Amino acid sequence: MSAAPAERADAARNRQKILAAAARLVAAGAAERLSLDEVARAADVGVGTVYRRFGDRAGLVFALLDEQHQLFRTRVLEGPPPLGPGADTGDRLRAFLHALVDLSVGQRELLLLAESSSPPARFVSDSYAFQHAHATRLIAELRPDADAAFLADALLAPFAPSLIDHQCRARGFSPERIKSGFDQLLHGTLQREAAVVAPVEQASRRLPADDGSVADDGCANARR
Repeated sequence: MSAAPAERADAARNRQKILAAAARLVAAGAAERLSLDEVARAADVGVGTVYRRFGDRAGLVFALLDEQHQLFRTRVLEGPPPLGPGADTGDRLRAFLHALVDLSVGQRELLLLAESSSPPARFVSDSYAFQHAHATRLIAELRPDADAAFLADALLAPFAPSLIDHQCRARGFSPERIKSGFDQLLHGTLQREAAVVAPVEQASRRLPADDGSVADDGCANARR
């Protein structure tokens, strides 16, 4: 079977121009208004070129996210420790979760668009498959007795774009607070003995009253 033909040089250039223009619009805070017509104008290409290449807005959004995924994957597999190889397994898992917080906060508008376009797509994407496989391997090294695949899903569940956005906008959480929460979650997940759960009435005393008010966006300064 013959190999697939290589992408024409002009087609490759157009693809990069379109993705770069879309990324600039997202960075300028126009993610919610992102349209193929607007991207075509910003990239100085015909609208038909954008439609032929990406099909619809969802296709463009997922292409943008794939670019970010490839960069993140390279950092994890080839970058310096603790995110990259060479660090203690526990430190590497912690760095991985922290890096995912930065990525999720920085790209949250784009991730929300992807989630609204196709909610199940996150779990069948190459990026989630990579994140899950990496987390599973690290957890299995730390807890050979545990169901590493399930725990990996559990640790990745809080990265749902709508939850990250809610924590930033409604709860006013900063990226550092989210990372601290993941540290606590990771500590509890990796404990070999079952932790004693405090009674609800005692735990509630340590929490601020939930009066339904909207807090300032705690991640506003962390967007890319």
